[in-house]
Amino acid sequence: MVNNVVITGASSGIGKALAYEFASRGASIGLMARRVDVLHDIAVDLQTQFPAIKVECEQLDVSDVASILPSLEAMALKLSAIDCVIANAGVSGVNRTGAGDFQKDQHIIQVNLIGGMATVDAAARYFRAHGGGQIAGISSVSAYKGIPGSAAYSASKAGFTNYLDAVRIELKKHGISVTAVHPGFVKTDIAPNMEKYPFVVSAEKAAVEIADGIEKKKASIIVPSLPWSMIRRLMPMLPDQIVEKVF
Repeated sequence: MVNNVVITGASSGIGKALAYEFASRGASIGLMARRVDVLHDIAVDLQTQFPAIKVECEQLDVSDVASILPSLEAMALKLSAIDCVIANAGVSGVNRTGAGDFQKDQHIIQVNLIGGMATVDAAARYFRAHGGGQIAGISSVSAYKGIPGSAAYSASKAGFTNYLDAVRIELKKHGISVTAVHPGFVKTDIAPNMEKYPFVVSAEKAAVEIADGIEKKKASIIVPSLPWSMIRRLMPMLPDQIVEKVF
């Protein structure tokens, strides 16, 4: 069981759903995101629904990598201890290559990849000093195949998955388990119009599978497991024509 879980990007989407899911399992929750006013509203609701747990908030913008470790340490003081950090903060974005807005791609890489890596690194530093723990990073099935129009997003998730795979092996000797999470099509605030895609699930349903996998300390999770576990094997082999038609 996870006792004290810290979640970045907890103000909406999968991060918010994970906060409620882990709270329902008896875990105390550390909420971290840019919109601290939204976090406070979530905290009040969580505390009302689950009075036996502790809920704390800390403002964090993962694009400011220097602020991540101090914010995590501040959260650790509020919760007394941390045993799981979920690097969930991320952004999506459609940008046509060569259209003259490369700054949008740069921002996606800064938040999803650099911010995600910096969060994992800060969590690893904390856990190495405290005898171990768990880290989970929210990647995407787009790590397995680039999505036209979302090239930077796909690249950020492919890079993050690769990073998580490497640090999982590296950190094992320190008693730190690392889980890479690969959601398929999940209906969230940052991904509008998801209804047009197949196999869409709610953030709440995805959170149940993710929490189960984290508690089992799985190396990799694909959500929902069916049909994406089977599709994942086919994705790298999909012809360009099919990928173009779908996206």
